[in-house]
Amino acid sequence: MKEKDPASTQWRKSSYSGPDGGQCVEWAPAYASIQDFIPVRDSKAIDGPTVVVSLPAWASFVSAVRGGQFPKA
Repeated sequence: MKEKDPASTQWRKSSYSGPDGGQCVEWAPAYASIQDFIPVRDSKAIDGPTVVVSLPAWASFVSAVRGGQFPKA
């Protein structure tokens, strides 16, 4: 399967991000359909490092956020 460059893919910003663009992450959901993992990056440092997580780990993280398991900063 052909690899896709995360830098050239479409990124989505968290719906939990405030209008001021505060502390949030971006992820590339289309990448998952090709590689079975999710690239994640800091939305304020798009040229910074990208963390790659498995689909089950990402689903667990999203579930925890939706469930309020992380305090607001």
